[in-house]
Amino acid sequence: MINLETYQVWFVTGSQHLYGNEVLRQVADHAQQIARALNDSPQIPVKVVFKPVVTTPEAIYDVCLEANRAPDCIGLITWMHTFSPAKMWINGLAALQKPFLHLHTQFNRDIPWATIDMDFMNLNQSAHGDREFGFVASRMRANRKVVVGHWQADETQQEIGVWTRAACARLDWQGAKFARFGDNMRQVAVTEGDKVAAQIQFGYAVNGYGVHDLVESVNHVTNADVDRLVAEYEATYRIAESLRAGGKYRESLRDAARIELGLRHFLEEGPFKGFTDTFEDLPGLKQLPGIAVQRLMAEGYGFGAEGDWKTAALLRAINVMGAGLPGGASFMEDYTYHMDPQGEKVLGAHMLEVSPSIANGKPSAEIYPLSIGGKADPVRLLFDTRTGPALNASMIDLGNRFRLIVNEVEVVPPDEPLPKLPVARALWLPKPNFKTALAAWIYAGGAHHTAFSQAIASAHLHDFAEMSNMEFLLIDDHTELTEFRKELRWNEAYYRNA
Repeated sequence: MINLETYQVWFVTGSQHLYGNEVLRQVADHAQQIARALNDSPQIPVKVVFKPVVTTPEAIYDVCLEANRAPDCIGLITWMHTFSPAKMWINGLAALQKPFLHLHTQFNRDIPWATIDMDFMNLNQSAHGDREFGFVASRMRANRKVVVGHWQADETQQEIGVWTRAACARLDWQGAKFARFGDNMRQVAVTEGDKVAAQIQFGYAVNGYGVHDLVESVNHVTNADVDRLVAEYEATYRIAESLRAGGKYRESLRDAARIELGLRHFLEEGPFKGFTDTFEDLPGLKQLPGIAVQRLMAEGYGFGAEGDWKTAALLRAINVMGAGLPGGASFMEDYTYHMDPQGEKVLGAHMLEVSPSIANGKPSAEIYPLSIGGKADPVRLLFDTRTGPALNASMIDLGNRFRLIVNEVEVVPPDEPLPKLPVARALWLPKPNFKTALAAWIYAGGAHHTAFSQAIASAHLHDFAEMSNMEFLLIDDHTELTEFRKELRWNEAYYRNA
C-alpha cells in the first residue's frame, strides 16, 4: 500500500545578513514554528522538514542540490520572512529539479496596531520580500505553485496539502516502470502514444512483455498459495454459489486466484507500479484477468486495458495522490448513456476491471461469459459505486504535448436495478451538464478510457499537471462551450510557439 508519510517536503526560508544576527535568530525561530505547524497539520500528509535559513547564493544553491539528491524529498516550500535579494536565488532555482511551492505568508496574522515600530517592520517583510522572490521566479519562467494566506489558516494548509500530494505522485513517477503484457488493441488510436517522450518528460518507463512471461510466473504458483488466496476471497466478498466449494465453477475461482498470485509476483519482482493487458493477446492464460486486476488496483497499482499505458500511469499517480483519503480510484470507461431529457446520465464500467476501492458495500465474486477474447469465463467482482462527487481524467498524446482532461461528475444511484449487467459500474451526472460536458470532452480529444477518483479533487490534478508540464483542461460547473473552445485554440497557439 502507498504511504505518503515516508515523503518529505523541505521548508526553506530566505533572508539576508543586512539585518544582523538578532533578526536572523528570530527569523529562524519563526520559520521553525511554521514548519512544525505545517508538519502537524492533518491536511498535509508528508513530513515538513525545516531547513536552516538561507542568506547567501551558496547556501541556496547547496540546499537545492541537496533536495535534488534526497530520494524522499518531493520538493521545497519557499518563504521570504524578510527581504531576500532574489539574484541570490538564480543559480539555486536554475539547478533545482524538483517542484517548489512559494508560500506567501507572514509570521504574524495581524498588525500589532499599538506597538508596531521599525524593528517590527524590519523583521516582518514578507509582503515585499516574497514579491522580490516572485519576480525572479517569473523572470526565470520557473514553474511553481503560489499559495497566499496565513500559515495557520485551514485553507492555506489545505492548499499546501493538495500540492504535496501532487508532488508525491510526480516523485513516484520518477524511475517508475509499467509493464505491458502484449501490445495495444489493434487499430485503436487513443491508447497509442510516444513512450519515449513520456519517459523524457515524466520519468517513468513503459516496457513490453510477452504474455508467456506472465504465464511462467502463474505456472510457478503453488496450490497451497491458491488455497490461502481463495480463503481470503471467501472472507472478503460474497461468493456466488457456483464458485463455492463443490460448485460448478469452483476451479475457475482457483484459476483466477492463480492468475492474481502470478501477476502480483511478476509486478513485485519488476518492480512495477502498474501494467496493461489486452483480451486480444492471452495465450497460456485460462481467462482474462478480472478479479486480479480489480484487487491490484485497490492496492495502488495503475492499470490500463487494451494496452493503455497512459491511463495505467495516470491511475497510479491518482492512487498516490489519494493515499489515505476517503474514497477510491479505478480504471473506468464511459460505456453507455441514459439520454432521458429528464435526467441524462453516463454509465461507466468496463468488461471486468473496476476497482473495489469505489464499491458501495461488499462486492460479490461472480462468473459470467465475456463473449470476446475466446477464453474461459472470467471471475470478477460486481458492485455499484458509492454516490457523491467524483472525477474522470484522461491523459492523451497530441504529438507536441501531453494533455490532461478532467471532468467533475456526481455519482448517483441507478434509476432501477441492473440484474443482468455482469460488471461493476458507476452512474454519474457529468458537470456542468450532459451536453456541454460530452461535447467539451470530445472537442478536447478525451479518451474513452479514464482514471476515475472519488478521493481527490480537480485541484490535485491541476497542480500535478502544472509540475509535470502537461496541458490541463477542466470541465466543471463553470464550463461554457464557446469559451472552452476558445481555450483549446489559445492553448494550441501557445504550444505551437512554446
